[in-house]
Amino acid sequence: MAAQATTAQLVGEIQRFAARLLTGVVEDAAPRAASGDFTCAPVGLWLALSALASGAGSETARELRDLLGAAGPEAASAATAATEQLALTDGVAVATAVWSRTPVYREYRERLPDVAFGHLDPADVSAIDRWVWGATEGMIHQLPDPPEPDELLLLVNALQLDGTWSSRFKQEKTADRAFTDALGVEHLVPTMATSLPRPAYAWTVEAPSGNPDEDVEVVALLCSAEPDRLPLQVSCVLGAPGRGPAEVLPAAWAAHERRRPIDADAVTITLPQLHLETHLRVEELLPSLGAPLAVSDRADFSGMSPEALRLGRLTQESVLRIDEKGVRAAAVTQSWTRTLGVSGRVPRTRHIAFDRPFGLVVFAGSTGLPLFTAWQASAPRSPHRHD
Repeated sequence: MAAQATTAQLVGEIQRFAARLLTGVVEDAAPRAASGDFTCAPVGLWLALSALASGAGSETARELRDLLGAAGPEAASAATAATEQLALTDGVAVATAVWSRTPVYREYRERLPDVAFGHLDPADVSAIDRWVWGATEGMIHQLPDPPEPDELLLLVNALQLDGTWSSRFKQEKTADRAFTDALGVEHLVPTMATSLPRPAYAWTVEAPSGNPDEDVEVVALLCSAEPDRLPLQVSCVLGAPGRGPAEVLPAAWAAHERRRPIDADAVTITLPQLHLETHLRVEELLPSLGAPLAVSDRADFSGMSPEALRLGRLTQESVLRIDEKGVRAAAVTQSWTRTLGVSGRVPRTRHIAFDRPFGLVVFAGSTGLPLFTAWQASAPRSPHRHD
């Protein structure tokens, strides 16, 4: 990624990272959760890794550049540009901070003007937990993982969003409807219903194979926004039966030439309420994502500190809630280094029911920047039963 990368280039790199990450997350989740449900914040992980990559050197920098699109000073510039892009989106808050008990080069700190730096006391992280609580508006209470004695530096990225639908679901239309999970078991779950303001907010994405049976349906739900601010956009994606998240979710940001408008005058949808939480250990995925050196004894983060550091842990705690009012989500990513009028005939209406495994991607407006991704394969949980 060039030092003066355009917004389109930046978004493209984060989309590419998100697609690779999804493959890793799905493979990692399989042995841990038979349901297959998860949520994660690709942009939060990308920001945290980019902050680390800005201090990487030699082969570690090369691997992280291949994964993220940039390393060294370019990664710091890209992270700053992404943070600025997020600041243009209504209802989004992002913050990054580093706490350390080892010296951190001034040049490294100056590359990252949006990152706060402080002292790490492994015996007392209450101040960091308060920072996490405040940055996520209480959706996440504390660090995903407590520190260990040999950890020298902690980098935390907090991403929080709160959006109100521009056209709300009516409470009286919510009812228990059938949802068939990934195992073929039917459940009655609280399900919302609405008509889209216009069919332009739904489309079909043609499968790369050209097989129409593998096409993906996408419905875009917009949140309200202040003037001159980007609205949050929640894209609901429904693939062919049996298709998984790594195959279906990237259709949410597929190029416009692959999109085909829904052939209808109106579109109605039913969508379950949902509440998802995921604890993700990303350092275990990095080797399969092409960056094994960062977590090895051969790691080179010599641009950060005179200490010989390696990435010990990279953890993300994510929460996503959908109901009649809107969407709320939060993610905390921590890395420990150790060492969108018909007359004269009956209108044609297309109904799209998210009544089997489906995905969600939350975007910063129409930029294509993926803030949160999620996959609902088991019976959805209502957020009102888990507050």
